[in-house]
Amino acid sequence: MKIAVFSLLMNVPNAVTGESLTPQAKFNNVIRQAVLAESLGFDAYGIGERHGSPFLSSSPPVILAAIAARTSEIRLLTTVTVLSVLDPVRVAEDYATLDHLCGGRLELIIGKGNDPRHYPLFGITEEEQWDSLAERYELLRRLWDEEGVTWEGRFRPKLDHVTTQPRPLQQPIPIWHGSASSTLSTELAARYGEPIFSSNSFHPMEKYKALIDHYRERWAYYGRDPKDAVVGAGAGSLFIAGTREEALRRYRPYYEALQATAAAQHNKSPFTDLEDTVANGPALIGSADNVIEKILTYREAFGHEVLSISVDGLTEDEQQEQLHRFAEEVVPVLRREIPTKVWGDRKLIGSSSM
Repeated sequence: MKIAVFSLLMNVPNAVTGESLTPQAKFNNVIRQAVLAESLGFDAYGIGERHGSPFLSSSPPVILAAIAARTSEIRLLTTVTVLSVLDPVRVAEDYATLDHLCGGRLELIIGKGNDPRHYPLFGITEEEQWDSLAERYELLRRLWDEEGVTWEGRFRPKLDHVTTQPRPLQQPIPIWHGSASSTLSTELAARYGEPIFSSNSFHPMEKYKALIDHYRERWAYYGRDPKDAVVGAGAGSLFIAGTREEALRRYRPYYEALQATAAAQHNKSPFTDLEDTVANGPALIGSADNVIEKILTYREAFGHEVLSISVDGLTEDEQQEQLHRFAEEVVPVLRREIPTKVWGDRKLIGSSSM
């Protein structure tokens, strides 16, 4: 299994210390976190996209370019690029530029996003989101695959013989499809023969498994070999301690602060409290053995080959503690138990070079 660390740059007062970071301090924190992730051998680092408080991640290509300048091996992801509201010409230009700056380490995860605040900012309605995503994605692919593109659609002005610059370094830049709530995204991924990344964050396993199963069914419908379908998945919150009880005690203030955010309320988690969340949801809260058991249980259901984790919201010392513990206590087991064909023979977490 390959492991990605990601951040949405949620900048709120720390639930334990009360410390508030300036925006610049938060950006620097995330860059340091990405550098640490590379030094520990994690496979990828991702930046999500949000367009409103308390998130500072409105410009993932800019943030990832700063990370690219400080790293050399770790793959760089968008988690996700909210393509339903973005101009595909601008996306094609920005991310092709980033692809060169990072030496071809870039991969996009596209989606419609789960924060309804971004629709009025960019001039579409929530009802148009799926049609907008499909149209814009078709255009983005053409802009990267072709020169002299002539095109006309609903959601941006027509193009006449356009070739975006620069051309991508990778041919092609790998693209994943974010999957959280609808079979429309899994259908789009299967139709184009591309991997999906399940958010797997706020709801029980069954909701996300149904979408992954649909993706594989549609993959086969389009005449593709089932063994070629690739799935990644998130994992909710992460907090490892010596015992499950210690982890619950230390993480509880963060859980309560997160539940009070507008984002959590929008996602309408069905879990009643932290214990219910840990017992019946994807959160990785407990001892290293508890966390390994949870990941392997979800792997049995999803068949995913890439796992994403986040330490957003913790103090910087705790972020470092959690990344070290995950790399040293959890990842060696995942490497041994879960084979993957994703990302080739890149540097392994838990290797002797640590």
